[in-house]
Amino acid sequence: MLVDKMPNVYVLSDSVGETAELVIKAGLSQFNDGEYQIQRIPYVEDKETIDETIQLAKEKEGLIGFTLVDPELRNYVNTQAKKWNIEVIDIMGPTLSAMERVFQSPPKLEAGLVHRLDEDYFKRIEAIEFAVKYDDGRDTRGIARADIILIGVSRTSKTPLSQFLAHKRLKVANVPIVPEVDPPEELLEVDPAKCVGLRINPDKLYEIRKERLKALGLGDQATYATMERIHTELSYFDNTVEKIGCEVIDVSNKAVEETANTILQIIQEKIYGE
Repeated sequence: MLVDKMPNVYVLSDSVGETAELVIKAGLSQFNDGEYQIQRIPYVEDKETIDETIQLAKEKEGLIGFTLVDPELRNYVNTQAKKWNIEVIDIMGPTLSAMERVFQSPPKLEAGLVHRLDEDYFKRIEAIEFAVKYDDGRDTRGIARADIILIGVSRTSKTPLSQFLAHKRLKVANVPIVPEVDPPEELLEVDPAKCVGLRINPDKLYEIRKERLKALGLGDQATYATMERIHTELSYFDNTVEKIGCEVIDVSNKAVEETANTILQIIQEKIYGE
């Protein structure tokens, strides 16, 4: 039938039907040069829709491919197709049966889970790309678009915190505070509830910066790592966060994960009232 005439294929799904259509197209590519007609019937929830599709396939001498997780609907398609001598391709059934044997537990039988997983994945990737693009104040336009804005002097873990929070699907921009540079105007205009200042103990910062210079092969007497410079920066930081009116966290002895969880709690309480 498929060699002599253009096949009519009906794709039934309890979700959008994308998976079933891709599988059917892959199969058809092995038999012709793309000469086929596919009609997708998504969000199937009742037997009436199945009956209508069976009738169409009967009239057009077509075949049906389907991904239905509901065992009752799946069995109904197979039974009706057999009754009317219509070829059907059960894409999901054998897969679920095999996995049920392997995992020794029943499937969730929830439609569209793969698309929920995909959506979650793409949101995470988008947040990670956002954190990279708006890292270290390189583009202040990200401040208005961010879910969270981190503010701190150099070496207060702004970048690793941004990446950690991005994996929670949050868009994070971070802004370095430097006495010689005025804070961006966007920082003074954004909702302060979205901003979190990262404070650090001067002695702790001195040790971190000194080790950083050693790692770079530089002497530890650079201005960057002197206590005088550190006190100047921290004083400017305190003035800046006071002007913004944002929450401040002491990160001196906190791991990134611990600080991130504290930030999440603050944001949820201030913005979402949780």
